[in-house]
Amino acid sequence: MENPIALVTSLTPDAENAWLAEIARLLPDERLLPFQRMSALERQDADIAIVANPDPAQVAALPRLVWVHSLWAGVEKLVSELGPSAPPIVRLVDPELARVMAEAVLAWTYYLHRDMPAYRTQQSDRVWKPRPYRHPSKLTVGILGLGALGTAAAGRLNEAGFEVVGWSRSPKAIPRIRCLHGEAGLDELLETADIVVCLLPLTKDTRGLLHAERFGRMKAGASLVNFARGPIVVIEDLVQALATGPLCHAVLDVFDQEPLPHASSLWEHPRITVLPHISAPTDRESAARIVAANIRAYRSTGMLPQSVDTESGY
Repeated sequence: MENPIALVTSLTPDAENAWLAEIARLLPDERLLPFQRMSALERQDADIAIVANPDPAQVAALPRLVWVHSLWAGVEKLVSELGPSAPPIVRLVDPELARVMAEAVLAWTYYLHRDMPAYRTQQSDRVWKPRPYRHPSKLTVGILGLGALGTAAAGRLNEAGFEVVGWSRSPKAIPRIRCLHGEAGLDELLETADIVVCLLPLTKDTRGLLHAERFGRMKAGASLVNFARGPIVVIEDLVQALATGPLCHAVLDVFDQEPLPHASSLWEHPRITVLPHISAPTDRESAARIVAANIRAYRSTGMLPQSVDTESGY
């Protein structure tokens, strides 16, 4: 019998049990146990942990872990909390997650492209005023971050007829997408894009990346979509850029503090659309299949899946 696998989460009991049942169904030869139900000996013997927002102390109570598999794509909080002595961390890389994110990016690009914020204001003011139609080819959408999510989103936008430009820290090549990199490339994207979509991971280099100086480089009337992590955007600078230019609207799905506090002024800001972190929810069935496949491959070969570079944060 293989060593037990620990399931360590801060999910609700119902949610944790649903994950447990789905993954256990796919790994019938494994002993998958919630941390709270493990004996001292089982915790001592566990060599793999599957985690979702875990208590770091519970992970530390599993002294023989060889690796940790996250149920989420974003792992910056996990990397930070577990620290440099943690075993290798594997993030979820799921094509279904990329598909759902690309779908969301296209949907909210259309929201801005077809002037939905302006029509919502006109409705409140009881104004009947058609706005000029713009062909997608006349708009440039800039994608910050060309990993799996950014690449999928760029392709979906390109198929819809938008001019797409992408940016990453190091050079990338994606068919039909103009790819920029480095500081000069970031400046060029901000200066040319009508809509900027942020899909970057949160790292020491991207924290506070979008600040007043960079907002000042954006085109007059441009919009921002942040589907990445809240701290990448300096929110005070964003609010100022919306008030005095050049930005006209921001769609925010992520925030420094979540849920967004009830007292936050962002809820009522006329130029901000607030979303409750829904751009790309993890699909349990798809994610469970990927986690199970990674564990089966490890048991068969002894080779770990690609793990997170803790220095870069992804």
